[in-house]
Amino acid sequence: MNSKEKIATLSKELREHNYNYYVLDAPTISDYDFDMKLKELQALEEQFPEYQEADSPTLRVGGEITKNFNTIVHDHRMYSLDNSYSKEDIEDWEKRIQKNLGDVDVEYTCELKYDGASISLTYEKGTLIRAVTRGDGIQGDDVTTNIKTIRSVPLKLKGDYPEKFDIRGEIVLPFDGFKKMNEERIAAGEEPYMNPRNTASGSLKLQDSSLVAQRPLECLLYSIVGSNLGIETQYRMLDKAREWGFKVPTVAKLCKTTEEVMDFVNHWDIHRHDLPYETDGVVVKVNNLLHQDELGYTSKAPRWAMAYKFKAEQVSTVLNEITYQVGRTGAITPVANLEPVLLAGTTVKRASLHNADQIEKLDIREGDTVFVEKGGEIIPKIIKVDVSKRPSNSLPTNYIGSCPECDTLLERTEGDAKHYCPNEYGCPPQITGRIQHYISRKAMDIEGLGGETVELLFKEGLIKDYADLYTLTKEQVMPLERMAEKSAENLVNGVLASTQIPFERVMFALGIRFVGETVAKKLAKAYKNIDALMTASVEDLIQVDEIGQRIAESVVAFFENEKNVEAVTRLKSFGVQFEISAEKLENQTEKLKGQTFVVSGVFEAVSRDELKKMIEDNGAKVGSSISSKTSYLVAGDKMGPSKRTKAEKLNVPIISEQEFLDMV
Repeated sequence: MNSKEKIATLSKELREHNYNYYVLDAPTISDYDFDMKLKELQALEEQFPEYQEADSPTLRVGGEITKNFNTIVHDHRMYSLDNSYSKEDIEDWEKRIQKNLGDVDVEYTCELKYDGASISLTYEKGTLIRAVTRGDGIQGDDVTTNIKTIRSVPLKLKGDYPEKFDIRGEIVLPFDGFKKMNEERIAAGEEPYMNPRNTASGSLKLQDSSLVAQRPLECLLYSIVGSNLGIETQYRMLDKAREWGFKVPTVAKLCKTTEEVMDFVNHWDIHRHDLPYETDGVVVKVNNLLHQDELGYTSKAPRWAMAYKFKAEQVSTVLNEITYQVGRTGAITPVANLEPVLLAGTTVKRASLHNADQIEKLDIREGDTVFVEKGGEIIPKIIKVDVSKRPSNSLPTNYIGSCPECDTLLERTEGDAKHYCPNEYGCPPQITGRIQHYISRKAMDIEGLGGETVELLFKEGLIKDYADLYTLTKEQVMPLERMAEKSAENLVNGVLASTQIPFERVMFALGIRFVGETVAKKLAKAYKNIDALMTASVEDLIQVDEIGQRIAESVVAFFENEKNVEAVTRLKSFGVQFEISAEKLENQTEKLKGQTFVVSGVFEAVSRDELKKMIEDNGAKVGSSISSKTSYLVAGDKMGPSKRTKAEKLNVPIISEQEFLDMV
C-alpha cells in the first residue's frame, strides 16, 4: 500500500471510530489505539501534505489561530422562541394554531431544550463549509475553525443528504467534562469556570483552535433549514439528521395532544437531573413542516414552536441597596443591589425591580431578605420578600422624584409603566445611550467601537450625539485609555464603513421611541426616503401597515425636534444612507397596494418565502389567516381544506400560483 492509499485508509478508519465514539457513544477501539492511529496519520500527512484529505481526522486537533471572527449574515434567520410556563400557556398556543390552520389534526414533536451556545452549520455536497454563531439572529460570527475541532460535528456526511442546507443546534459541555476541566484548573491554581453553558459559549471565540480541541465540547443538533429537503415532518427530520451522521438526542417524543405534551414535560422536569447536559425546558414544535410554513413567524419567533421552561431556581439573599438606572429613552429602572449569591450557576449581585409599582406591590425595602429567581428572564428578578426576617427599624421605600444623573424632576404619564427623565438632550446616560444604540449590531454595527468607548468619547467632550462620530479622527481618538494606533484606525474606519448601512437599519439606529426593527422596515418601505418621512403627519403615518397612533405620534414628535433634524442633516452630509437603494426600488411597485394576500400550500415556480416577498415588494400585505379583509387566497398544492372552506364562505377569491405571478 503506497502512502496516498495508507493516508486514505487511515482517514476512513479514524472517521468511523470517531463517529462510533462521539456520535453513537459506542466505541469499538480503545483510546490508546485511536491515539496511536491518529499519530501515524499525522506523521504521514506531515511527510506527504499533498495527500491530506479536506475532512482529515487530524483537523480535529486544531492549531489554526483566528485573530478576528468575521461577521456572516445567516441565509435563514435564527429566531428566538416564545416561552411558556404552564399547561394553560400551551393550550392557548394550541388554540392559536388551530385558529390559523383550521380544522386539521396537529401533532407535536417534543424535544429537550439544551442550555448551550446556539450554532448554525452549513453543508454543501455533504461537506461542512461554515459554522456561524447565533449572534443577533440576523448575523453571527464565523467560528468554523473552532467548530471543526468538535468530534461530534461531522466534517463529511453519509447517506442521501440534500445538496445544500443549514442545520442548527447547541454546543454544550457535558457535566463530567466540565467537572474534569475545573479539577484541572484548581490543581493549577486557577479560578474554576462558573457554569457549563458560559464555558461552552466562551470556547467558540477562543483564538487558538488547539485550545478548543482540548475541551470536551459536543454539538447536539435539532433543526434543518433549506430548500427541497424532501422531509415532511420535524420528527422525521431528526431521524434523517442521525442517518447523515449528526449527533441528535434520542430524547424526543411525537405527541398527538397537549396532555401528552405535558406528560413529557412533567417527566423530564424531574428526570432532567439524570441527563449528562444542562437543560432548562422542553421545546414543543408543530410536527408537520407544511403546517409550520402555514403558521410562519412573528417578528421575533416562529408561531409553530414554543419553549416550555422548567420551574426556575430560587435563592434567598439580602437586598443591600436600591439604586436607579437611566435608559436611553429616559426610562428609570430601579435596581436591587444584593448580597452576592450563587443562582443557576452564576453569581448574582443585582436584580431588576422593574418600576415603582413592583416595589410598592411587594413592599420591597433595603435590608430585606428577598427571594431571587432566574427563569425565562435573563436578568434575575425578586419574586417575594421574607417579611419574617425584616429588620425592626425597616422603613418603606420612597421612590425617587428626580433623575439620579441630572436631577431633573421625573414624569410619569398615564398608561406608562415607568417614570421618565424628560431632560432628553441634557441627561448624560440618555445621550450616551442613544449613541450606544446607534452603533449596536442590529443598527449601524460599527466595528471597533463599543459602549465603554462611547462613554469615554463623551466624557472627553469629543462627541455629544451620534452625528459627531463621523467627525472623529485617529489623532483625536489615540490618546484615549486603552486605545492604540491600530484600534483608533479601526474605530475611524468602522464609522466610515457604516455609511453603507441600508436605510431601514439607519431608521432603527436613530432611536425613535417605539420604532423597533420591524417598524423601521415598514416606515422605510412606505416612505422610501427620510425627507418624505419627516413631513408625514400622524394621519399619514397610521395609514402604514402596523403603525398605530402611539408610534405615529412618536415619529412626528421626533422630527419636530430641532436637535434631531440637525443630527439627521449632519448624518446626510457624511453620506449616511437615508433612502432605499435604487436596486431595492427597482424590485418594488405599488401594483397591489392596499390588498392582503394569504398564502397556503406548496408551490412550484417559486418558494413560499419568495412568493411572500413578491407580495410585499408590490405593496400588499401578507396575512396569516383568512378574514373578511383578505383580498386573495393564493392556493398551492396540499393546501389545508379549512382555508379553502373559509375563503369560499367569505367569498374571498382563490387564485393559483400562476395567476398571482401574472398579476405582478
